[in-house]
Amino acid sequence: MGKVVCDVAVSADGFSAGLNQCEERPFGDGDMGMLHSWMFDAPDENKAELAQITAAKAFIMGRNMFGPIRGGWHSDWNGWWGSNPPYHAPVFVLTNHPRASLPMEGGTTFHFVTDGIESALRQARQVAGDQDVAISGGASTINQYLTAGLIDELRLHITPFTLGVGTRIFDGVPPLKLEQVSSRAASTVTHITYRVIRP
Repeated sequence: MGKVVCDVAVSADGFSAGLNQCEERPFGDGDMGMLHSWMFDAPDENKAELAQITAAKAFIMGRNMFGPIRGGWHSDWNGWWGSNPPYHAPVFVLTNHPRASLPMEGGTTFHFVTDGIESALRQARQVAGDQDVAISGGASTINQYLTAGLIDELRLHITPFTLGVGTRIFDGVPPLKLEQVSSRAASTVTHITYRVIRP
């Protein structure tokens, strides 16, 4: 069986998104361009980490990561990424509102899961087989999986700015023991991989 992994870009004070996320501001208020600039401004320098982010064979994300919609679904909202999302594998979206599966170009199909994080992980493991499953975010979804002890490897991509408010990794998560597996400093980001040690 593969690992359950998680990649997340965070500010130096641990935030992965600001307040007031909406369609015009997917990551909320603040200068959030800095959070992901290493992906777009220096892809060659961060090639290995970028490849790792999309290497899993199934993905799980929260509804807010898929889109800013509240309440029932708008039939024309198909995610932030256009017609060919970067996943190229099944993606299980946690939601309280049922929706039919949404196939996209490139092999990505969004499946909408209404019965909790364990169900989403079970379905993702079924399609991933012996390959990895990735928890793609946002922070509240990651924190739920960390609290439940369901993440094996946490990969933080720490950017050199502070946000001060927003949604933060580890908020509400019981104390964890983490073993550092690797770290690498690039020009605008530090990549740190932790193994989550279970009691």
